[in-house]
Amino acid sequence: MSKITFLGAGSTVFAKNVLGDCMMTPALQGFELSLFDIDAERLKDSENMLNNLKQSIGSTCNVKAYSDRKEALRGAKYVVNAIQVGGYDPCTITDFEIPKKYGLRQTIADTLGIGGIFRNLRTLPVMLDFAKDIQEVCPDAWFLNYTNPMAVLTNGMNTYGGVKTVGLCHSVQACMPHLFKTLEIDTEGVQTKIAGINHMAWLLEVTKDGKDLYPEIKRRAKEKQKEQHTDMVRYELMFRFGYYVTESSEHNAEYHPYFIKKNYPELIERFNIPLDEYPRRCIRQIEKWKTMREELVNNKNLEHNRSKEYASFMLEAMETNNPFKIGGNVMNTGLITNLPREACVEVPCLVDSSGVTPTYVGDLPPQLAALNRTNINTQLLTLEAAITGKKEHIYHAAMLDPHTAAELSMDDIVAMCDDLIEAHGNWLPKFV
Repeated sequence: MSKITFLGAGSTVFAKNVLGDCMMTPALQGFELSLFDIDAERLKDSENMLNNLKQSIGSTCNVKAYSDRKEALRGAKYVVNAIQVGGYDPCTITDFEIPKKYGLRQTIADTLGIGGIFRNLRTLPVMLDFAKDIQEVCPDAWFLNYTNPMAVLTNGMNTYGGVKTVGLCHSVQACMPHLFKTLEIDTEGVQTKIAGINHMAWLLEVTKDGKDLYPEIKRRAKEKQKEQHTDMVRYELMFRFGYYVTESSEHNAEYHPYFIKKNYPELIERFNIPLDEYPRRCIRQIEKWKTMREELVNNKNLEHNRSKEYASFMLEAMETNNPFKIGGNVMNTGLITNLPREACVEVPCLVDSSGVTPTYVGDLPPQLAALNRTNINTQLLTLEAAITGKKEHIYHAAMLDPHTAAELSMDDIVAMCDDLIEAHGNWLPKFV
């Protein structure tokens, strides 16, 4: 029996999306859906939910939960990763509250910035442990990574884990539909080309019947920018640098040095920037789960519509050899020629029975490559810190982070990193 292993299966809603999609895919019938999570209660919830879903939609997939990670992985053809190391309490709280003492404010803190750096440092060791198990019990498996920070973790698994890894993010497939919906433009027949790095990929081309739609997009965006809305940072970046970026304004507000500035507090209101947004979301999700749990876990009539998540479509393409195009995070083997080769990039990829084949993009417009490189600098130095165990590279990563460097002195950056290392305690490996 072929096997799909889901690591972090206690994320019940996401497991329903990804594995529910697999249950509805004809080419994946008869597969074992192998579940693993370190939280036994949440694992049991997901197992019950998926078994109920299996019955209600008539799938022939077999749901099986494991308490032993290696056994969950043994013989897997595909592995889906959706873990969060340290959770909201204590680690996300720490990532926000200690920088706040230094006057450094964040919105999401799960990708770049000081929060993203420390999220990487506590997550990559766990994922490299996964890689050791995979090398031993399912060395040919494809590893589909949904865990943030996407670029560093996907890079680490490919470069140091020796595992065939592709990083998957919702922002590529949501980019154009979101933009067009807010600007009230019809998406029918629209062609796009998107490339860059995760959370900072660019809508390089957007056409309909060969006509460039950017002039109309920018005209409507200028009108919309006269009133407050939730996409103001992305529009401002588009006006200044020429292109629309894939990830949300709350994310991009902290990837650049221009928006969250203690000496210019008026920018927070002008660009409608939601400081401390991620902790609020975490609290809402924790509260919401209390009511959702009953609806999901014990519902014998559970319904599911196939989502837009890439995973099931990719596995279907690999099983049937019917090609499917994704925006994937892969190593930059000369794909984007003006970004570093050792970086992880987000580019169009073709998926079929031979696996994931990235496409050549060439040079990005120089201003976009420059913006990407500011984030790649911190990504690569974070990876260096994680692999070498040297504290100095944590400092380097933080000092080169655009938002952190724009707000704090080098002395304060080092002191803040030391405070974060101490506060995270055993959630981090030891650094010297």
